[in-house]
Amino acid sequence: MPDIQLGTHTVVLNVIEPFHRFVGKDMLTDLSYPLKDNTVPTWAVPIVAILLPLAIILVYYFIRRNVYDMHHAILGLMFSVLITGVITDAIKDGVGRPRPDFFWRCFPDGKGVFDPVTSDVMCTGVKSVIKEGHKSFPSGHTSWSFAGLGFLALYLSGKIRVFDRRGHVAKLCIVFLPLLVAALVAVSRVDDYWHHWQDVFAGALIGLTVATFCYLQFFPPPYDIDGIFFFIPLHNSSAQSVVFILYNHFLYIFGIMLSSFKS
Repeated sequence: MPDIQLGTHTVVLNVIEPFHRFVGKDMLTDLSYPLKDNTVPTWAVPIVAILLPLAIILVYYFIRRNVYDMHHAILGLMFSVLITGVITDAIKDGVGRPRPDFFWRCFPDGKGVFDPVTSDVMCTGVKSVIKEGHKSFPSGHTSWSFAGLGFLALYLSGKIRVFDRRGHVAKLCIVFLPLLVAALVAVSRVDDYWHHWQDVFAGALIGLTVATFCYLQFFPPPYDIDGIFFFIPLHNSSAQSVVFILYNHFLYIFGIMLSSFKS
C-alpha cells in the first residue's frame, strides 16, 4: 500500500547519515546559539498534524454521516503528511545544513577542535546529537504541521463555503485558525534555535504545497460551486457514479433543511 511505503521511506531516511557540510571556524558565529529543549516535542507533532485534523474530520462525519467524504478526507490527510515527511527527510539528508546550535552539539565542552589543514570542525560530542545537528533544512516540525493543518484548512474552507462571496469574515477566521497553529509551531523552532528562518519558511512551503495537491486529488477546489462535495472515483460504473452524486446532493439538501428547522 502506498501509505505503508511512504511510512517505510520516512523511517529509512531518518536512519541514513546526512551529508556533513564543511563547517569552518569562521562559520560558527551563526551556529553557536545555546542548545535548548523543544518547546513542541517531536511526539506532539503527529498529534497536531494528524490527530487534530482527524478529530475534526470525524466530527464532520458524525454531523453529515457521509462515509465516502470521511474516507477521502482521511486518505488525503495521510498522503499529505506522509509525502511531506518523505520530501522533508530526503532534503534534510541531501543538504545537511547545520542547526543554529551546531557548535554545542559538536563541542559539548565548549572547546573547538579543527582540522589543521582544512580548518573543518572535528566534533567531540555524541554521534547521535551531531547527526541531528546536520538536519536543519528544511524544518520537519513545520512541514508536517503545515501539511496536516494546511489540509484541514482547505477541507474546512470547502465544507463551510468560505468563498461563497457573501463576505462572512468569521468563516475566514475558522480557516486561518489551523494555519495559525502551524505558524506558531514554526516560530517555536526558530525560538528554540533548532532552525534558521529559511528552514522554517521552506518547511511551510513544502507542507502547504503537498497539502494542496493532495486535497485536490480528492476534492474540488474550495472556491468551486461543488467544493463541499468530493470526487467520485473514475473506476466506478455509471450507475454507481449516479448513486454517489444523488447521495451526496441528498445529504447536502437534507443538511440545509435540518439547519433551517433548527433555526
